[in-house]
Amino acid sequence: MATVTAPLAPSRIGGLLRHRAVGKLLLLAVAAAVVVPVLDSRWASGTWPHALTVDLGGPLGRTSDWIIDNRDSHPLFLYFFGYVSNAVVLAVRAVYLVLLAAGWAGVTAVAALVAWRTAGVRLALGTAAAFLACGVLGMWVPTMQTLALMVVAVLASVVLGALLGLAAGLSDRTYRALRPVLDTMQVLPAFAYLLPVVLVFGIGVPAAVLATVVYAAPPMARLTALGLRDADTGVMEAVASLGATARQRLTTARLPLARKELLLGLNQTIMMALSMAVIASVIGAGGLGDRVYQALASVDVGAALAAGIPIVLLAVVLDRVTAAAGERLGESERALAPWAYAAAAAVAVAVVGRLAGRLDWPGSWVVGIAEPVNRVVDWMTNHLYSGVPVIGGTADWAGHFTTWVLDPLRDGLLWLPWWSVLLIVAALAWLIGTWRTALTAVLAMAAIGVLGVWKPSLDTLSQVLAAVAVTLVLGFATGIAAARSERVERLLRPVLDVFQTMPQFVYLIPVVALFGVGRAPAVAAAVVYALPAVVRITTQGLRAVDPAALESARSMGATSGQQLRQVQLPLARPALLLAVNQGVVLVLAVVIIGGLVGGGALGYDVVFGLAQGDLATGLVAGAAIVCLGLMLDRVTQPTERRAKKGA
Repeated sequence: MATVTAPLAPSRIGGLLRHRAVGKLLLLAVAAAVVVPVLDSRWASGTWPHALTVDLGGPLGRTSDWIIDNRDSHPLFLYFFGYVSNAVVLAVRAVYLVLLAAGWAGVTAVAALVAWRTAGVRLALGTAAAFLACGVLGMWVPTMQTLALMVVAVLASVVLGALLGLAAGLSDRTYRALRPVLDTMQVLPAFAYLLPVVLVFGIGVPAAVLATVVYAAPPMARLTALGLRDADTGVMEAVASLGATARQRLTTARLPLARKELLLGLNQTIMMALSMAVIASVIGAGGLGDRVYQALASVDVGAALAAGIPIVLLAVVLDRVTAAAGERLGESERALAPWAYAAAAAVAVAVVGRLAGRLDWPGSWVVGIAEPVNRVVDWMTNHLYSGVPVIGGTADWAGHFTTWVLDPLRDGLLWLPWWSVLLIVAALAWLIGTWRTALTAVLAMAAIGVLGVWKPSLDTLSQVLAAVAVTLVLGFATGIAAARSERVERLLRPVLDVFQTMPQFVYLIPVVALFGVGRAPAVAAAVVYALPAVVRITTQGLRAVDPAALESARSMGATSGQQLRQVQLPLARPALLLAVNQGVVLVLAVVIIGGLVGGGALGYDVVFGLAQGDLATGLVAGAAIVCLGLMLDRVTQPTERRAKKGA
C-alpha cells in the first residue's frame, strides 16, 4: 500500500499547494500565528480603543447650527436653494393640477392608451384596472399627489442620471471618479438622505423630491454608463471607418445600441423613486406615503394596506409597461398615426368627463377595506400571537429567535477583540478577491470604529447576518423550485411582484402585529423584503445554464438531483453570488428601517437624528451604515465579477 501511495504524495501535495485558495489560507495561518499574539498582548479588550476614535459631533453640530441660522438670510439659500425649491414646488403643482383637470376618467384613459401603444392590449387593461382600483380604495387624490411628485422626481432623476452616465460612459477618468460616489449613494440608507435635505430645504415637497432624486438617480447613471461602455466594438469601428465624428458616433451608434440599458435604467429609477415615496412622507411628501406613515403611527393595518395597495399597483404597472417596451425595442418602428388616434381618444374621454362634472372619483364607488382587514389582523393577533398548541405563537417564535440566534450572534461579535474582527474581514475579503478588496473591506470596517459607533454597528451586523442567512435558505430553496418548474414560477411571479414593490413601512405593521416589537420583527421584515430578489436571481441563474451541459449530464445517466448539484449550481455560481450580494444590500436597507420597531442599533440612531434634527447622530450612523454595506459588498462579491461589471 505504501509503495503505491508514496510516489503520488508529493505531486498531490504540490498540486494542493498550487491551488490559489489553499495558498492564501496557508499565508493567513502564518500571519495569524505572528500577528494575533502581538495584538492580544496590546489590546485584549473587545471594545474599540477610545484613543482611535474621532469625534465628529462638534463640527457637524456647528454645521447644523450655521445652516439653521443662515437658511433665511444667506445668499446661497436665497438665490440658489430658494430658486431650486420654488422650481420644484411649481413643477409638482403644475403636474398635480393637470392630473386633477383631466379627472379620473381622463387620467385612466391616458395611462391605458399609453400602455396599449407601448406594451399591448393586455397590459393596457391591467393599467386601467390598476388606476380604477386606486379610486375604488378611496385613494384617488393621494394617488394623484404621489403621481405628481413621482413624475417630477423621475424626470429629474433620469436627466441627472443620464448626464452622469453619459460622462462616465465616454470618459474612463470620470467613470473612476463617479464610481465611489455612486457606490455611496446606493448604499446610504434612505433615511440618512432626509436629514441634510431637511436642514437645507425644510419640511415639505422640495425636500421630498430632492431626496428622491438623490436616491433614484444612481441606477440610471450606472446603466447608462454600462450601455455606452459595452457598445458593440464592431459596429463602432464600422461607424468610425465611415468618417463619423465623435458626436455622430454617439447619436447614431452608441445611444441606439444602449437603448435597452437606458430603458432598464428608467425602470429601476421608477421603482426606487416609488419605494422612496413612503419614506419621504416623513418629511412632508404627502400622498400615499403620508397615509401609510400615519397608519404606521397608529398601528392601523387596514388603513396602511388601503394606501399601500395603490403604490404596489403603480409599481407593478410601471414595471411591466417599461419592461414590455424594452422587449419591443427590436421590432420595426411604429407609425405615428396610432399614437395620434390614441391621444385624441384620451383627450375626448377627459373632455367628456369634465363636461359631465365627473372629475372627482364618486364617493359612492369607494369600498372601504380598512375595517375588514383590521378584523382579520385582530383575529390573527388573538389566535396566532400566543397560546397556539404544540408549535407556540408567533411571539414565542420571535422570542426564541432573539434568544437562540440574535443574542448569541450579537454577544459573540461584541466579545471578539476589535482587531480580530478586522482580521476576519480581511481574510474573507482576500479569499474571495484580491489584497485591494481586503484593504477596502478592512478600511471600511475600521472607519466604523474611528467614528465611535463600533458597538451599535456590530449589533446591526448581527441582525443583518441572521436575516441574510434566513433569506438565503428560503430564497435558494424557492428559486431552485421555480427554476425546475415553470408552473411554480408562474404562481410565484405575482407574489414576488407584490413583495418587491410593497413599501417597506407596510411590511412593519403586520410584522409588529404578529411578532411584537424588537429585533426579531425587524429581521422578519428584512427577510420578506429581500427574498424576492434572491429568488428571482437564483431562478434566472439556474435557467441560464447551458442546455448542452445538462443534456450531456442526462446522457451519462445523471439523476435530476445530480444535475442540480454537479452541473446547474456550479455553472450558476456567479448568479448565486450576485443573489447573496443583493440579499445583503436589501436586508441592510430594511434592518435600518427596523429601528422604528425596536431594531435599535444604527437604525435607531438614524431615525433619532432625523426626528431631533441631530445632524451629528444621524450622519455618523448613516456613514457607519455605508461602511458596513461597503464591507459586506466586498466580502460577498468576487473581484472577477466586479471587473466584469466595471466596478
